[in-house]
Amino acid sequence: MVIEKSLLPEKSVLKTNERQYDYVDSFQGCFVDKNRTITSTKIGKSFFTSSPKWIDRLFTFRNKLVGLVGLKTSGELTDRQKMLDNFNCEKGEQLGLFKVFDKTTNEVVLGEDDKHLNFRVSLFVDQQSGYNTKKMLIISTTVEFNNWLGRLYFLPVRPFHKLIVPTILKGIIKNIEQQN
Repeated sequence: MVIEKSLLPEKSVLKTNERQYDYVDSFQGCFVDKNRTITSTKIGKSFFTSSPKWIDRLFTFRNKLVGLVGLKTSGELTDRQKMLDNFNCEKGEQLGLFKVFDKTTNEVVLGEDDKHLNFRVSLFVDQQSGYNTKKMLIISTTVEFNNWLGRLYFLPVRPFHKLIVPTILKGIIKNIEQQN
């Protein structure tokens, strides 16, 4: 499976709101939706179930560390499976640190606003022209710094982010193709 760096999709909610971001990146990978049943909801739910354990451990470490300085954490996810079962990926819902900010037929926008920075993660499905079942999944991240703490926080996060996002993208594609 090939994951490539890409651009923020022109039709993304994040692109059309004409905001200026301090940081933007996008990664893309193809998948086959042979039964044409993969929806933005399935992609959104898969985002929460497709990461390897090492990423979960990094987030646990992050939460312990930033909790000490009063930043938002994902809290205690005591019954994660029950939370996932009840999660419909609808605008306004929250799962851990990620709130659903927007949802269209082709996109789910997750993220959080905190005192140091605001971030959004777009999960955008692009139908490949000329193909009925081949689709492109593009994960884009935008960050707006609210103050110097946001800039300082993002310095060590940035290199990990560039490893984590392609790994999660591979996991989502693997997960949705197995469901299909």
